[in-house]
Amino acid sequence: MNAGSMCVSCILSKEELAIRQFADEERKSEYMHQVLGILYKYAQEESSPGLTERLERLYEEFWGTARDFREQKHKYNQLLLNMEPKVEQQIKNAADPLMMCIQYVCAANYIDFSAVADVNEEKLAELLSKAVSQNISREEYLKFCEDLQLAGKLVYLTDNCGEIVLDKIFIRHMQENFPNLQITAIVRGGDVINDATMEDADEVGLTKIVPCVGNGNAAPGTIIKRLSKQVKDILCDADVIISKGQGNFESLYGENLNPYYLFLCKCELFVRRFHMKQYQSMFVREERLEIACGISSEQFPER
Repeated sequence: MNAGSMCVSCILSKEELAIRQFADEERKSEYMHQVLGILYKYAQEESSPGLTERLERLYEEFWGTARDFREQKHKYNQLLLNMEPKVEQQIKNAADPLMMCIQYVCAANYIDFSAVADVNEEKLAELLSKAVSQNISREEYLKFCEDLQLAGKLVYLTDNCGEIVLDKIFIRHMQENFPNLQITAIVRGGDVINDATMEDADEVGLTKIVPCVGNGNAAPGTIIKRLSKQVKDILCDADVIISKGQGNFESLYGENLNPYYLFLCKCELFVRRFHMKQYQSMFVREERLEIACGISSEQFPER
């Protein structure tokens, strides 16, 4: 999905904000002009995650260092690991533990340093405390369970740090409910914003329960043409794909993989696109997306 006008405007604003710390006004002006050049050249043919990967490389070339989120990533990984026993107990006590897993995973998708201007522990705690009220379609959930019953292989596309702990819990419950299901988790192939990488998968223990694979690039999404051959093969061989997060939606929609999308509507674009309130969740397979949301494909930028 190509980046639309709101995405371009948002990206431009964030790039300017990111360089305010620097004193050299002439160099900042040159940087922003090069940002504009990248947006002009690629925004009509690439998704927002694809543009972000290009701009991350430009930032590092210009300012001599990559944007570093390691401290924040570790903080949120540990925060959610500390919450894990309590969350796991609440899920086990639920009438439908697997459904509650999805609700928690959606709520934790708040931990997005790209789409959310000020990620904070208080808002996260509030969303997690209200996870059970996340509006997951019962009909869609039952179709999902039917698909898992018939599936042999599932691919889980992760998104951000911290929330990867909830992904782990969800995956563990799918293993318990569908023991014949082979699950592979895909993480980013390089550091970008606060997206989960192999380092995060190791830190939270995801690598101990399922095979985890880096996707071969550092875009904050899943861009088919930039994936490693290994990951392309894994996706093509999957019976069910779970696509977690807004960035994965933006890069995968319309790529004929028909995944289950699972994310929290955080930015204004997604709120408008899906007729949701901010911080409401989406869980739907692509083939049913337009009917479920009352939208048409015309509302999405052309690929």
